[in-house]
Amino acid sequence: MRAAPAILLGALAAGLVPTSAPALEAVDLGIVYRRGDATSEQVARLYGRERRVPAANLVAIDVPREAVLPPATLNRLRDEALARLPARVAALLLVWNAPYAAGCMSITTAFAIGYGDAYCAPGCARTAESPLFDADSLDRARGLGWRIAMLLPADDPRLAADLVARGQAADASAPAGTVYLVETMDRARNVRAESFPATLAAYRDRIRIERIGVPESTGPADVLGYFTGAAQVAELGRLRFRPGAVADHLTSIGGVLDQRLQTTALDWLRAGATGSYGTVTEPCNHTGKFPSPMVFLGHYLRGETLIEAYWKSVAMPGQGLFVGEPLAAPFRHGPG
Repeated sequence: MRAAPAILLGALAAGLVPTSAPALEAVDLGIVYRRGDATSEQVARLYGRERRVPAANLVAIDVPREAVLPPATLNRLRDEALARLPARVAALLLVWNAPYAAGCMSITTAFAIGYGDAYCAPGCARTAESPLFDADSLDRARGLGWRIAMLLPADDPRLAADLVARGQAADASAPAGTVYLVETMDRARNVRAESFPATLAAYRDRIRIERIGVPESTGPADVLGYFTGAAQVAELGRLRFRPGAVADHLTSIGGVLDQRLQTTALDWLRAGATGSYGTVTEPCNHTGKFPSPMVFLGHYLRGETLIEAYWKSVAMPGQGLFVGEPLAAPFRHGPG
């Protein structure tokens, strides 16, 4: 990961976070799966059934079995999916492991907004910013034709089923647990630590939150959030996650799901997290290209779904892959 000046992200003011807010409903979610892929269809229908997503919101398209799609193919597939989904749909769940990218964009952001070179500038350049960053609602995104998206890995049906179960267990549970802001010795990847003191001050009266170093022996058993910076998360197997937990690491290729050089977003899900994030092309260490723990917590604690809170926490999401169970809403009050 090449060095770049750190960017401190904006955030919700401490003490001004509402206790609840309207969140996405199942009827707002479109499920897109690979036509002719029995496992992708199985997982898509499982999710739709368990989350009570209307049958009209499930769409099969001919997604190539490639890690990275050409931009023109991406735009054609996106146009087809959106044309067949109800107009109300505001978010998409993509049900496969690959493709995870389109050109130099992540597949989730490319499906959400359409392919655009401005969202994946080469080298250490900043990219186009999201109008959803720390936004009150999805209204502006809807107006722009955006449909926020998340990937539900489908190659392992048991993992997919576990993710659905985690999301359901999390809903409206106001879970006891701790958000860990982890400082590492990796200077290039530890840049989010600059925002940790403000995050701790903002939310320590709302939720248990700790600023720690990397655990050297037994890991925490009550993880509700885990934000770190490392190429390889050595302690991953020692962590124990609560339903609805989100965890990610600031590194170069965490969204490249089929590589083993670095820990991936998929590894977090396998370890027990309900949602994660990683980049698919070199982002440098711009903090704006990764989730802001402060912004994420502000929206998650007010009752928004995982997909909403995660998307609103990334200022420049073009290269970032969002993975997990989109409708999990631990701090939502009442049925979703």
